[in-house]
Amino acid sequence: MSDRAFSVVRAGALTTVQDLGRPGHAHLGVPRSGALDAPAHRLGNRLVGNPESAATLETMLTGCAVRVRRATTVAVTGAPCPVTVDGRPAPWGAPCHVPAGAVLDAGPATHGLRSYLAFAGGIEAEEVLGSRSTDLLSGLGPDPLTDGAVLPLGDPHGPPAAADAVPHAGPVAELLLPFLPGPRDAWFTEAGLRTLTTGRFRVSPAGNRIGLRTEGPPLERARPGELPSEGMPLGALQVPPNGQPVLFLHDHPTTGGYPVVGVVPERFLAPAAQAVPGTPVRFLRLR
Repeated sequence: MSDRAFSVVRAGALTTVQDLGRPGHAHLGVPRSGALDAPAHRLGNRLVGNPESAATLETMLTGCAVRVRRATTVAVTGAPCPVTVDGRPAPWGAPCHVPAGAVLDAGPATHGLRSYLAFAGGIEAEEVLGSRSTDLLSGLGPDPLTDGAVLPLGDPHGPPAAADAVPHAGPVAELLLPFLPGPRDAWFTEAGLRTLTTGRFRVSPAGNRIGLRTEGPPLERARPGELPSEGMPLGALQVPPNGQPVLFLHDHPTTGGYPVVGVVPERFLAPAAQAVPGTPVRFLRLR
């Protein structure tokens, strides 16, 4: 393998390769995948001179560490975390020069859940259906990182961005989820729909890249039974038998039989990527 590569020193709890995903394949049963916090992914790429479509590492909660084979510019964005190069402090949210053979360590998130590591040239994992993203549901794309794995890097696209500071929204104290009602809101009573917008919900620790689960008062159903399986979009608020909404994220199944009470438009989804368990959740009906 070329020396344009890095080896994994510490894989962390869950670190995957992500780009902007593989949209347009739901009819094949393949979800979007891609970076859950797309603004953080795009920012990291911009800071190291990449196009926004270049693949990055998405690392959850505990961070990760890698050793670069050749001198490389790297930026760590998303959830704030301590960053070191061979044990010496390095900047978070800014381009960082990592010498050949040095170890870049993105430590545990101090706020939020997911940090992103962007490398000049991008990660050149094999493409599947036009994307290098790991899909945890279907198993498409590269495997989640393991200690000792080696991933190739592309050639740098251009000079890193010259920026002293860049604006980026931090993790939220309350997760606000605006939604469009339907298509199955008629499956819930008026009291159940009122519970959705007035009840006290919080982020459950059981969530993952497939969906953000909530804990709170159950939504009262107007009819029993379940639906025949139907298509499920990104951002669907599916309500399983326990009555507590699940927000479908980027690795979600493309079909399902539980009713969808509403859909959160994609532009409102990024904060869900950084909402830690216990974060209050408020659902806001869009008019």
